[in-house]
Amino acid sequence: MSSDTYQPKQGETPNSEMLIKVTEDDLPLHCPLESMRLWDSHPRVYLPIEETSNALCPYCGTHFVLVK
Repeated sequence: MSSDTYQPKQGETPNSEMLIKVTEDDLPLHCPLESMRLWDSHPRVYLPIEETSNALCPYCGTHFVLVK
């Protein structure tokens, strides 16, 4: 799925149902990222990912995975 062609369904946010791999260089992790299609689609929220290597944005549902 390309972020350039993805069109959200009614009721979805533009960043929903995405899986994004991040590295320690991306910490502290926040959503939305500046690189997201609509980076201003919701307020910035910082996500704790260091302990579990997984985080889910409470606003848009984007799933982040920390790759070591």
